[in-house]
Amino acid sequence: MSGARATAGKRTTILVMGDSLSAEYGLPRGTGWVALLQARMKDLGVQGDVINASLSGETTSGGLTRLAPLLKQHQPTHVVIELGANDALRGLPLKSSQANLQAMIEASQKMGAKVLLVGMMVPPNYGKRYADDFQRMFPSLAQAHHTALVPFLLKGIADRPDARDWFQADGIHPLPKGHPIMLDQVWAALKPQL
Repeated sequence: MSGARATAGKRTTILVMGDSLSAEYGLPRGTGWVALLQARMKDLGVQGDVINASLSGETTSGGLTRLAPLLKQHQPTHVVIELGANDALRGLPLKSSQANLQAMIEASQKMGAKVLLVGMMVPPNYGKRYADDFQRMFPSLAQAHHTALVPFLLKGIADRPDARDWFQADGIHPLPKGHPIMLDQVWAALKPQL
């Protein structure tokens, strides 16, 4: 618990900017990875708040538009950015997605927040080049801006042999049993920042 006391000067406030994967789409309230993050922090004695500003269907441009007032309102110590999948689903140009994510990272860092970028992958039917470029976008941004990185939020779920049994009927959103695995992905990257 000494780590928790060491950061006692400023209360930890984690702002999560995500899409439906973070907004508990199709889940009972309190079972998504963001709610589980708040519970884990409490269990480990990490004083702090998790603000879930995620919206189903959110794109990087929508997140960028909403970010400034949220930064001002909450003064977060940490910002988790889990966006980009809806850009890909809509076939938006990767250059604009990358520019929006970069602007979100820079705005968060300018406010003094540590940033965790959460990566995603798209299905192979988007074409190998697009899928590869999309997947590379996240580590490239994280490296350029010295942020923490979760390479693939659905690792351990989407890549399982029985993956179909871990998703809701839409095949996109994990069932509640997948969210502790998602939390473990995020926690591994977030914990060193706390």
